[in-house]
Amino acid sequence: MSLSGPQIAAPLATALQKKGYDSLTPVQEAVLAPEINEQDLLVSAQTGSGKTVAFGLALANSLLQGADVLPVVESPLALIIAPTRELALQVRKELEWLYAPAGGQLASCIGGMDIRDELRGLNQKPHIVVGTPGRLIDHIKRRSLDMSDLRAIVLDEADEMLNMGFREELESILDAAPEERRTLLFSATVSKPIARLAENYQNDALRLNTISAREQHIDIDYSAVVVSHDDVEKAVINLLLYHDAPNTLVFCSRRDGVNKLTARLNNRGFAVVALSGEFSQKDRSNALLAMRDGRARVCVATDVAARGIDLPGLDLVIHADLPTNKEALLHRSGRTGRAGRKGASALIVPVRAQRKAERLLRDAGVAAKWGTPPSTQEIQKVLDERVLSNPVLTDGIQETESQLVEALVARFDQHQLASAFVRLARQEQSLPEELQEPDLSRPKRDRDSDFRDDRPQRKERAPRGGQRPPEFQNGSWICLKVGRTKNADPKWLVPMLCKSGGFQRDQIGVIQITPMETFIELTPDAANQLMSRAGEKQIIDKSLYVERVSGPDQSSSDGDRMREPPRRPRSRDDRKDSFPPKRGRAGPKKPRGPNGEKKRRPK
Repeated sequence: MSLSGPQIAAPLATALQKKGYDSLTPVQEAVLAPEINEQDLLVSAQTGSGKTVAFGLALANSLLQGADVLPVVESPLALIIAPTRELALQVRKELEWLYAPAGGQLASCIGGMDIRDELRGLNQKPHIVVGTPGRLIDHIKRRSLDMSDLRAIVLDEADEMLNMGFREELESILDAAPEERRTLLFSATVSKPIARLAENYQNDALRLNTISAREQHIDIDYSAVVVSHDDVEKAVINLLLYHDAPNTLVFCSRRDGVNKLTARLNNRGFAVVALSGEFSQKDRSNALLAMRDGRARVCVATDVAARGIDLPGLDLVIHADLPTNKEALLHRSGRTGRAGRKGASALIVPVRAQRKAERLLRDAGVAAKWGTPPSTQEIQKVLDERVLSNPVLTDGIQETESQLVEALVARFDQHQLASAFVRLARQEQSLPEELQEPDLSRPKRDRDSDFRDDRPQRKERAPRGGQRPPEFQNGSWICLKVGRTKNADPKWLVPMLCKSGGFQRDQIGVIQITPMETFIELTPDAANQLMSRAGEKQIIDKSLYVERVSGPDQSSSDGDRMREPPRRPRSRDDRKDSFPPKRGRAGPKKPRGPNGEKKRRPK
């Protein structure tokens, strides 16, 4: 549709042209059909389809009524209701530039914001008010929001507002509005509650379905990666390292899951922010700002907090917890693949939840590529490619650098310089996680399903007790001054050693943890490199003392190392004596009769 056509109000067409629009999306064209006129609408539109501009265009006839400038009003002409703060703020931002040429004034009523600022905004006689259900109810009760002149109400993402428990609030707002008004419902799905709401509060609404089963996933590549139950967080780390997306959104189902995963990613060196319902509006705004200006590249969020988020360069969505239903899957994944950009959506599927994931994908009409998370070797190959493609390698030598460059070339060998560059490039890189091998077998009845099953076949593990690798035949041992009493664990020791020593996990052999110390077997090269980096003070990771030893049984200079005493098998008598005596009143047993009955005391 041409932007200068008769269906688009002239001031709005001007705004679209200034914004760089050269064509409209399907939902925007659908709401401008000539036969609609002033009719109520029930519109199915997917996330990222341009629906905010769509209902802005649909409201134009009701608000402008043929004029080029909106009139001076005593109370708002239109009310937009959104489920979350972020979505409401985004809607206001979009409508401000769309109605700017028409002189449109907007105000917002959003939970978590300063209500005094909102009262001042409402007193300035806005044409359009955007708000969340709870805060709008507050203003209606205060009588600070006058809805007597409303010409139209829009419910954006109505399905989500009902899922969040806002049914009573929505009904109260709609009951308080004038009967002679337009009501526009925008929803990704039309469930029974949505249909009931439309039946009760709309008048002969026209149904517009702009979602195509084929088109709604055309810009999103879906994958389902199967992991062991304990490896979900590790799989998230490996996917982040492998994809290296400019912006990534990771979904968790609960707030505590958001906090836990955010802390884990932060410890691994990722620039990460969190979003959940417990955050204040200021914290949520700061988190989104950090994502937009590049200070953070990963956002961990719950479903509710991520509603309405539109981040530039969001190329990857990771479902750390599986969505509860197909609507949640589509809403989550719809954060990427917007405005013609390609995106990826990865579901992390614990082995026990494979059937649930398959039903979820089937209900959503999604064909996902099944597999396992990227292996350590695959991730390392990608990381090495990034080092080779670093733009500083192709940039020319600047004049201010030439003297130092000549000095470096004269003093050091070219291989040594290259090695130094590699170490510097890898210094900030997180290392991939080692994952367990999940059971990839599928039940027979699932093998002929509609989903592509490209799960790779893993190699069989080498039998236990086999011949040791040659690099460990003459392995070197080191000792770390940390043991079980200070929570020593290979889960954090191994990545720390690899980062401190600059070597890979396959150069680490046996690990023995005692109460006070940890003995680790390394290849000779890895041990030499680690001790060299430890320096004269023999300190790694800022505060951890490390020394060479000949083996786990070597004694230190300050006395024998603490060893666990050998455990003696406990006899039955030992076990019986180890139980504490039963609580009760001490003293002789009460006398009993010949048949075991209790004898009564004489009165």
